[in-house]
Amino acid sequence: MTNFQAKPTPAPALEINASRQFTAWLAEQGASLAFSTYQTGKLFLIGLQPDGRLSVFERTFERCMGLWTSPSCLYTSSLYQLWRFENVLEPGQSHKGYDRLYVPQVGYTTGDLDVHDIAVSENGQVIFVNTLFSCLATVSERYSFIPLWQPPFISRLAAEDRCHLNGLAMVQGQPRYVTAVSQADVADGWRDRRYDGGCVVDVTSNEIVLSGLSMPHSPRFHQDQLWLLNSGTGDFGRVDVDRGQFEPVAFCPGYLRGLAFVGDYAIAGLSKMRGNKTFSGLALDENLRAKDVEARCGLQVIDLRSGDIVHWLRFEGMVEELYDVAVIPGVRRPAALGFKSDEIRRTITIGPPIR
Repeated sequence: MTNFQAKPTPAPALEINASRQFTAWLAEQGASLAFSTYQTGKLFLIGLQPDGRLSVFERTFERCMGLWTSPSCLYTSSLYQLWRFENVLEPGQSHKGYDRLYVPQVGYTTGDLDVHDIAVSENGQVIFVNTLFSCLATVSERYSFIPLWQPPFISRLAAEDRCHLNGLAMVQGQPRYVTAVSQADVADGWRDRRYDGGCVVDVTSNEIVLSGLSMPHSPRFHQDQLWLLNSGTGDFGRVDVDRGQFEPVAFCPGYLRGLAFVGDYAIAGLSKMRGNKTFSGLALDENLRAKDVEARCGLQVIDLRSGDIVHWLRFEGMVEELYDVAVIPGVRRPAALGFKSDEIRRTITIGPPIR
């Protein structure tokens, strides 16, 4: 008998394919994109190289999920922390060909709260969806979190992920709408209502404005309308809050999570289907079969005027699931520092002196 030690199978490399006009569209928008994937613990920044080709930059943050971006600042959640990145480049300055360099300057240790969506209010308060405790919360210099609001059907705060609260839409700089997979008030109760238990709740009135959804995610307010991803069916669409109706606008071939807007376009994140009960038995399975297509992983650019998917990025290999997507306006080619290389030790900036 011959003894041998099997070599570990190398992780598949990441392959990114873009639709023919994707880079031209990105240049026209004068923006770049960020997306997170908790499956591989990566933050990706998508921009354009000087010659117009796609620029893909990535950093590692364990269980990277929620994102919030601006030209000067970026927030992301990780396994047990929430990080604020600051751009350290002055106007007109570049770093190795990048026009933004985001450096993690402030980290809040939250514990493993399963943080989903993140937003910043008009007065600068960080607000995040604390999925484990079924509430909206903010950061603290002393505590893991400070609760701000909980759905009317949640009787008390408990580390039980009762309804799988996940999405947050801001209106005029304040939290207004949230999505939950169910209205369950028992530990892990949302898993029993994946098919049609999803709802949208108005934070200001505690009213359930829409129900009957399937695992909804990523509510966003854009052009005076509320949009969301009905992930369990594969539909991107708008919500008629007054009538309590969801209007599908486009079907996307995959499990939808992550939604951002620029002008007349939506950018939605697609994930492949996990081989477990959470993703099985949904209408999405039937819809994919009906359209004779397999679930994909990538980004879909949807024209809000027609509902057509006009551009796309498709990921193959190591990345199979996305969580969040964000637009960085006015930025052509962003980069960021992480904690896996020595570059963060050598990047030092000096603020103006106090007089």
